Amino acid sequence: MHPALEARLDTGELEITGRLLQASNVTLLATLTDPDTKLGIDCVYKPIKGERPLWDFPDGTLALREVAAYEVSRAGGFDLVPVTVLVDGPLGPGSLQAWVDVEDDAEELIDLVPAETMPREGWFTCVEGYGVDETPVAVIHADHDQLRLMAVLDALINNADRKGGHILNSGAGVFGVDHGISFHSEPKLRTLLWGWAGTELSEAELACVERAASEAPPVLRKLLAEDEVEAFLRRAGRLLTTRHFPRPRADDHRTVPWPPF
Repeated sequence: MHPALEARLDTGELEITGRLLQASNVTLLATLTDPDTKLGIDCVYKPIKGERPLWDFPDGTLALREVAAYEVSRAGGFDLVPVTVLVDGPLGPGSLQAWVDVEDDAEELIDLVPAETMPREGWFTCVEGYGVDETPVAVIHADHDQLRLMAVLDALINNADRKGGHILNSGAGVFGVDHGISFHSEPKLRTLLWGWAGTELSEAELACVERAASEAPPVLRKLLAEDEVEAFLRRAGRLLTTRHFPRPRADDHRTVPWPPF
């Protein structure tokens, strides 16, 4: 199993070592050091006090949603979200997530290419537009089994922000990060992973949804509002009943996150 899925983040001394400046909320690099072994684990720490207020999500809840996404991934056997826990860190309560190393030669799963090169075998077009020089371009994603499973997870947790930069390919596994704006009780799925829209879910994918719906609610009720947990169960029920990936909502132009990376 990948180290990011086995990390123990429930004990140790947390030291802030840096900051990711491109993040919209305060996102800090940190090291968690085991007091007995003195071994350190690289982590990402997101303090609640550093969350930027949003009009459609309750204040001070993004860290809880980060943890909820991990719990659904773990319970369902998706294994797509690094270990994520709640901690009382140097800047107060927040989420702590195991760091995922991305190798320089890891396969690209999301790309920006000239539109004239499409269609390309093994890739789906996410969105088309124009580059800075007015050249037509396309954002594309790979037809990849773990990306496909991530699309199922996103539909289940109602992820409102699946950008290309939130998908990490470490070579040994594919991971999704930045799930702070998930689990809204209203439909808000915004993703680049629409390549499988309307296609039939596999038995393995349906099994992940069924396990998550069965096992995750007790811990979700400690992290989310009751109406959000009930909405999660309704989404699971729809996936299990229709047995198909959802399609983009025709009445909503915001089904693709922007910027896409």
